[in-house]
Amino acid sequence: MSTVFIVGAAGKVGRHLVKQLAEREHRVLALHRRAGQGDELSALGATPVPGDLTAIDVDTLARSMAGSDVVVFTAGAGGAGVDVTNAIDGRGLELAVDAARQAGVRRFLLVSAFPEAGRNKAMGEGFENYMTVKKRADVYLAATDLDWVILRPGTLKDTAGTGRVTAGPAIAYGDIPRADVAATLVALVEQPQLRRTIIELTEGDQPVDAAIAALAHA
Repeated sequence: MSTVFIVGAAGKVGRHLVKQLAEREHRVLALHRRAGQGDELSALGATPVPGDLTAIDVDTLARSMAGSDVVVFTAGAGGAGVDVTNAIDGRGLELAVDAARQAGVRRFLLVSAFPEAGRNKAMGEGFENYMTVKKRADVYLAATDLDWVILRPGTLKDTAGTGRVTAGPAIAYGDIPRADVAATLVALVEQPQLRRTIIELTEGDQPVDAAIAALAHA
């Protein structure tokens, strides 16, 4: 089993991920900002790691990550504004990448954004900034020597997961339950040979494990 360090563990995808990883008997280290989140994450099966992504330094974060097999970055501003998006989705991602490299954690999974998100909709300046920051984050990670995977889910839903997805390097845009994004991340943790690739993800007909295994063996 793997030791997985999650940045954004208290978020909507993060909580699903903590629970699913713990159920598969992986060791989960869950970075969280607010004190009350620690007990909640512990109840889901994680070891809480206190830390504010907007205030922590690289050395401190690297020490927290030390000994992990994989870092999963699923943190996001969640529409809190341009400044917060820049701090978390932008500088926060760069900080986590730098900390992983310093800690010697080779594998890094990033939850990014589907390129077609918001297309043909009047989403406003904040959303345009979000998409720009997400693309810069992808570029920053992809330029490193880490064994990275960038996961680009479609529009996130809070409906129950189905366990079935469509996944590939370029697929039609669609929706995806957050629970199935988490399940896909679990499958990626368990397929370490799949690396240095970008995967788009929507709901679909193929079981998650089979979809990721097919990509790993393509």
